[in-house]
Formats: sequence, C-alpha cells, structure tokens
Amino acid sequence: MIYLILALLCSSSLALILKQGNVKNANTVLLINGNYLTASFFALIFIIFKYGFYYSFESILFASLLGFLFAGTFVLYSKAISLAGTALATVSARLSVLIPVLFSILLFGESPNTEMLVGFALALITLYLFYLSLKNHGTVEGRKGKYLYLFALLIGIGFVDFSMKIFEHYFPATEKGVFVFTIFFSAFIYTLIYLLVKKIEFNKNTFNLGLLLGVPNVFAIHFVLAALSELPAIIVFPIQNIGVIVITAVAAYLIWNEKINLYGKIAIAVGIAAILLLQL
Repeated sequence: MIYLILALLCSSSLALILKQGNVKNANTVLLINGNYLTASFFALIFIIFKYGFYYSFESILFASLLGFLFAGTFVLYSKAISLAGTALATVSARLSVLIPVLFSILLFGESPNTEMLVGFALALITLYLFYLSLKNHGTVEGRKGKYLYLFALLIGIGFVDFSMKIFEHYFPATEKGVFVFTIFFSAFIYTLIYLLVKKIEFNKNTFNLGLLLGVPNVFAIHFVLAALSELPAIIVFPIQNIGVIVITAVAAYLIWNEKINLYGKIAIAVGIAAILLLQL
C-alpha cells in the first residue's frame, strides 16, 4: 500500500508544482526543460542498473518523435492549469484514458463492455460540463481558449498513453530503458532548442523548480508499477486517479484558494465516474 500512496503523492505533486510555476509567472518551457533534464538523468540510471543498453533504430526513432509530444503535453498541462484551474486540468488529464481505450478497440480488436460504453458517454458529458464551468469566465474568446486547452490536454496525454501501448505491442520489453531515456532526453533537447532560438532568459529559480518537477515525474510511474506488483489493477488505477484529482483539488484550494463553481464540481464527479468505468 505504501507504493500506491507514494504514487499518489508523486502524481499529485506534478500538477501542484506546475501551478506554483504559474503563480510565480515562471517560463513554462524553461520549467519543463529542467524537468526533462532530471528525468533523463534518472532514466539513464535505470538503464545502467536495471534495463541495460538494448535498443533498435525503430524504437529510437519512435521515442525521438514522442519526445516532442511529451514536451508539448506538459506545456498544455501547465497552460490548462493556469487558465482553467488545477482541478479541471487534472480531471482532463486523467480522463485521457478515453483515448487509449478507444484506439485499443479500433486498432487491436478489443471489445468494449457495458461499463466502457457508459464511461464513454460520461466522458462526453464531462467535456460539456467543462464548457459550462468556464462559461461565465472572461470573454467568449477567452472561454473558448480555456476549453480548447482542456480538450487538447485530454487528447495529448491520451496519445502519450496510447504510444506506450504501441511500444508494448510492437517492441521487445528489453528496449524499454533506452526507449524511455530517448523520450526524456529528446524532449530536453527540443525544449532547449526552443529556449535558444527564442532567446529566453535563463532564470535559476524557474530551472530549479523544473529540476524538482522531474523527480515525481520519473518516480510516479515506477511507484505505480510497484503498487501493481502488490495489489490488483482494479484497485490501483481507480484509487490512483480519484486520489490525484481529490488531492490536487483540495491542495489548490488550501494553498492558492482556487475555487470551483457548481458545474466544475459536477464535472469532477462525472469525470471520476467516467474514469472508473473506463478502467474497470
């Protein structure tokens, strides 16, 4: 159970550190650059002591492309937290399970059960509730922007998750270490190039916060895998998703007084139900 608790804390801290970066008006790309430097370091350690240097040209190429998607989704997550609030952004990120479930049905011939179909319906309702929650916030264009960031976050993280399923389906497990390192390191290189091209000023505090962000980012997945070795998936995944949503919503309220309107609260409740049904 301790691994599940640690996984909850790591996953929740991602959103909260991104929120802190927004509060401090930190440059998002510099923050994420520091994150991926830390992530690359730990991924290299795992290669040396656990996975070994096994790779193929195809897996390196795939991982290099995914590095861009990983960096992009982190930017989306930060922007969604800034514009729509920590709670709604976290629900959107967790609701992204919709994408790998949907594509597994379409591409790998998996059959949806009744729970999944209800989950799909509730996911669509949640997206509409997102819109209602943001309806009275700012100008029409501003509301559309906030909603689009939530929707893009769901799609982006969904494709990130589905990419892992593609790797597991088409590549040997022995290549996982180098594959993960390549994703993180290429994301670091992409964000570094962006910083240099845009001539963004280096801020030590922002970069250090990014380095800190990389620690829970790396260990969250490893704690989840450790929890799965002790507990059944039907317990781990629902508790993981619900716990992260609740912890981030409560913490954002206590630390930054981030409030949620009625439609937002309903969206969180319906989103949790959708996530549960999609993962049963």
